[in-house]
Amino acid sequence: MGAPTVRLRRLAAELRRLRRTAELTREQVSEQTGINVATLYRIETARVRPQARTLSGLLDVYRVEEPKRSELRTLLKQAATRGWLHTFASDLPERYASYIEFESEACEVLNYECLFIPGLLQTERYARAAINGAFPESTDEEIESRVDARMRRQAALTKDQPLKLWAIVDEAAIRRIVGGAEIMREQLDHLRAATARSNVNLQVIPFDAGSHPGMPGSFVVMNFVEEIGPDIVYIESQAGDIFLEEDADIARYNLVSAHLRAVALSPSASDSLIAAVGKELDSERGA
Repeated sequence: MGAPTVRLRRLAAELRRLRRTAELTREQVSEQTGINVATLYRIETARVRPQARTLSGLLDVYRVEEPKRSELRTLLKQAATRGWLHTFASDLPERYASYIEFESEACEVLNYECLFIPGLLQTERYARAAINGAFPESTDEEIESRVDARMRRQAALTKDQPLKLWAIVDEAAIRRIVGGAEIMREQLDHLRAATARSNVNLQVIPFDAGSHPGMPGSFVVMNFVEEIGPDIVYIESQAGDIFLEEDADIARYNLVSAHLRAVALSPSASDSLIAAVGKELDSERGA
């Protein structure tokens, strides 16, 4: 099974809560249902999607009544779907699609990037140039599908209860001219406009900060409300995309995030640096 969908994680979290409310251990539930303890653990951690009869057996033991039973049965049926992502299903890698699904349901995201502007803050032209350069083997259709998905993702920043984004980038990300000077200038202006929103913070780690904990690579920490499930760390690499959910991994990346916030410029100083880089681009274009 690939990475779980948000709905499966939500179902798993609800089943954990119901068992604890019933004051039952997994061993006691196993005795009453015949479901082995290992399977219960995998259901409660979203490693596996339970069959309908398994869900019914658990709800019987937890004494769940209507309308809650119907809500959870519906959630089980929806657990394999990915909302609007079905439009891009054939062109997006499974784990990247899972990442987008998680991101759309997260309440807070910290995104550290070494070389790119974070996807949620990219302009369409920058995104197209960045994707084209990063995935040279992709067809035009695959590139456009990724661009479309990236633009759709950005709706999370402006919805009724907007995603809170804390973006941290190395100075290399704002100085690397992706797509040409005109596109990069447009991108820097877009960054400054995006950070005017109260739910968006951006910090730049300047070159003169020297060595820092983010140098090994980019990552994303996604925070969720309790009913959806525990936090997730996402790492994209040439060897494949990785999801980390263990408490020790989350704690380690939260610590790295704290260090990065400390060594980075303040949001206001970061805005000044971005403005200065933009003026440098203007000077070079006018020379």
